[in-house]
Amino acid sequence: QQVFSLYEKAWSGSPVQFAWQKTLGNFLAVTGGDRAVKIFDRHGQKKNEISLPGTCIAMDWDKDGDTLAIITDKSSTIFLWDAITNKTSQVDSGMRDGMSFLLWSRVGALLAVGTTKGNLLLYNRQTSRKISVLGKHTKRITCGCWSIENLLALGGEDKMITISNQEGDTIRQTSVSSDPSDMQFSVMKTDERVSTRESTVRSHYKILYSLREKCSLHIALIDLFSKLLLFCNRYGDGYIMIGFSQGCFVVISTHIREIGQEVFQAHNHKDNLSSIAISQSLNKAASCGDNCIKIHDLTDMKEMYAIINLDDENKGVDQMAWTDDGQLLAVSTRRGSLHVFLTKLPILGDACGTRIAYLTSLLEVTIANHVESEPPVTVSVEVEPSFVAIGVYHLAVGMNNRAWFYALGENNVKKLKDVEYLGTVASMHLNSDYAAALFEGKVQLHMIESEGLCAQEERETRLFPDDDDKYQILCHALTSDFLIYGTDTGGIHYFYIEDWQYVNEYRHPVSVRKVFPDPNGTRMAFIDDKSDGFVYCPVNDRVYEIPNFSPTIKGILWENWPMDKGVFVAFDDDKVYTYVFHKDAIQGSRIILAGGTEVPYSHKPLLLYNGELTCQTQSGKTNNIYLSTHSFLGNLKDFGPDMLRQMLTQTLMLKRFSEAWEICILLNEQSCWNELAKACLHHMEVDFAIRVYRTSGNAGMVMSLEQVKGIEDHNLLAGHLAMFTSDFNLAQDLYLASSCPIAALEMRKDLQHWDRALQLAKRLAPDQIPFISKEYAVQLEFMGDYVNALAHYEKGITGNNEEHDEICLAGVAQMSIRLGDIRRGVNQAIKHPSRILKRDCGAILENMKQFSEAAQLYEKGQYHDKAASVYIRCKNWAKVGELLPQVSSPKIH
Repeated sequence: QQVFSLYEKAWSGSPVQFAWQKTLGNFLAVTGGDRAVKIFDRHGQKKNEISLPGTCIAMDWDKDGDTLAIITDKSSTIFLWDAITNKTSQVDSGMRDGMSFLLWSRVGALLAVGTTKGNLLLYNRQTSRKISVLGKHTKRITCGCWSIENLLALGGEDKMITISNQEGDTIRQTSVSSDPSDMQFSVMKTDERVSTRESTVRSHYKILYSLREKCSLHIALIDLFSKLLLFCNRYGDGYIMIGFSQGCFVVISTHIREIGQEVFQAHNHKDNLSSIAISQSLNKAASCGDNCIKIHDLTDMKEMYAIINLDDENKGVDQMAWTDDGQLLAVSTRRGSLHVFLTKLPILGDACGTRIAYLTSLLEVTIANHVESEPPVTVSVEVEPSFVAIGVYHLAVGMNNRAWFYALGENNVKKLKDVEYLGTVASMHLNSDYAAALFEGKVQLHMIESEGLCAQEERETRLFPDDDDKYQILCHALTSDFLIYGTDTGGIHYFYIEDWQYVNEYRHPVSVRKVFPDPNGTRMAFIDDKSDGFVYCPVNDRVYEIPNFSPTIKGILWENWPMDKGVFVAFDDDKVYTYVFHKDAIQGSRIILAGGTEVPYSHKPLLLYNGELTCQTQSGKTNNIYLSTHSFLGNLKDFGPDMLRQMLTQTLMLKRFSEAWEICILLNEQSCWNELAKACLHHMEVDFAIRVYRTSGNAGMVMSLEQVKGIEDHNLLAGHLAMFTSDFNLAQDLYLASSCPIAALEMRKDLQHWDRALQLAKRLAPDQIPFISKEYAVQLEFMGDYVNALAHYEKGITGNNEEHDEICLAGVAQMSIRLGDIRRGVNQAIKHPSRILKRDCGAILENMKQFSEAAQLYEKGQYHDKAASVYIRCKNWAKVGELLPQVSSPKIH
């Protein structure tokens, strides 16, 4: 995007020199053939003009961008322009010959100036000390570079390269085969341990001079083109980009084993290549030639990031340079003009509901609402903002301690006012009536438009925290009803604007760094000082930890689609993670991670609506991305069974039951219907579950759910649903927490979980203990646990329920016999009126070879044939004789 162009009559037809201010990039110094250096700001406004006694030979900014140094061909004076005070000063170099070269140190306040006769001046800006070195070269010094160790490399027309220290002493020198015209220090890639020291000087043409080896290393290049144009800074893992005048550039390796090996080649320009430039911060490389500029991505050189055509420049482009942050690219042309392009915008944006505001140029904000299909509106702002905020009816932009407010009408945008705050604003949020600005640990809440609202004066503005509170505010948010902020002491405070008072406070163990309320303010995600994520619900004062929360997360967005209130995304530079807050589930409220989605480079999410993520890009545009967790939103008929099953899982995690229903219809598998029905029960969607079970033909579940669907007690209903899903322990806990805890006991009795039932009966219904004990004893007897069966039979005796007690007493008799307490068992059986009990006990005794006691019980029970048979086995003929008249068995006779 073109920011501005400069067409000065005095530059027409002459080469244009320019230099961006280091670090900040706020100023651009430009000179042509008019014996003056003009200073422009980054928007193209001229800030100063420095008249010179001759043509500018060279100019350079110091490392901090505070001072611009200039030399001319007609004077021995060095001109210094101070960017802070906007004043120009002069320094007499003391050199009698003309100056030819100028360069500031990369690490200090040292300025190197070379002359046409090979002499050198080192000038210290801080101490004003000058060091003159005569005869550094025998001819004109043409180029040079500083290392990060403050070594100065110089090249001259004497075909020599010298390396000097900051005192001007020569520590190395070597000769080269042709005139050097550009030099740079870099780190040569070797097989040794990685070093950060710059040990290699690269000079224009075909030379690498290694300080370590103290020798020249010639790069074997095939001279396909007439002239090698220049070297660019090393980038990546030891690569150098080289441009050729006939339109080609190549990338070579500086690895000691691969030196000179070509990595990439591109013929970007048909007739001519005049300059190449690399932006390390932007990770882009640009080449210019003919009348166009082509920009490559350094990560993948084959990828063309942008092409800029200058159709009006019939003489072609000349030189170009990036600002240090890669935000602006300046290009000069051969006809004497200069163009500045915006290559990277600050990613500033905000959202309110489905409306978004984002920076589209340095002095332009665009307001859009893609969901409501509203046409975008562009707002020209007065300053290059450092923050943007959008509200229901207003837009705010600002920088430092000022903010400008605009009213958003139906057809136009009207500037309202600007406000000064007590400190530099870190962030701002708006609602329909109020603005909240965070600065220096405080938040100022104030009305945007106080006129005509008849507001009470004390409600127009308020500063948080109060004077008595000693904490610092680290983050804040503004909903339609609440100002919410987090503090360094771990507090999360809710201020209710309508009542103008605090209504809620939560205390977190560590400081709260960022807060992200949902559109209603009823749920709020926050990130603490340990980079952990949580969701806080002020209604019940509960906090839920966000699982698998990456420490690199930059922000959180809540879903704005009204039907999907529990969904939110957490994003970092590379990925978006979709989470779902399940509030009404039978297992209690919890958060689950639904999946992740890759995000393109430099995309900042602004808005989430129905699975569609609207992102802001560095180019000042927006890009929409569909979350991978919402792939079911496409045409379902286009997918096969395997993909549909994956989509079914997605819909169930997101509680999108209507979409899940459509998928089940397409799949028409019983397992899918069961999965949907179980998920409905899990989320307590009883009516939808009835609909699913009715469709799948499960009449029993339909009848059961019809009986419980009208229950208003949340825990009681959840208990029934948990029981239907066979989660009996959860059902018991829910029943006990409900208004009908006895349901837990009834469930355990129905399931014949008698041990659990006994435990519950002790708390809930002690009068049922005997009856449960009897049932438990029967079960234990069947399992062969006669000891515990006896104990529970004994506990089951009530003394007032004859029928029940008879069963328990019979059980005591049988268990006593089985456990060897023959006397007790026989006596108990004899006393008991039941003939069957006597028969059964006799049989047990007979099996135990206790024949005498067995025969006695048979006789008491009037089972004469059995008694006689046992007496015969005992050879007790007297008793056989007594019984013989009552015996009917021919065999015994």
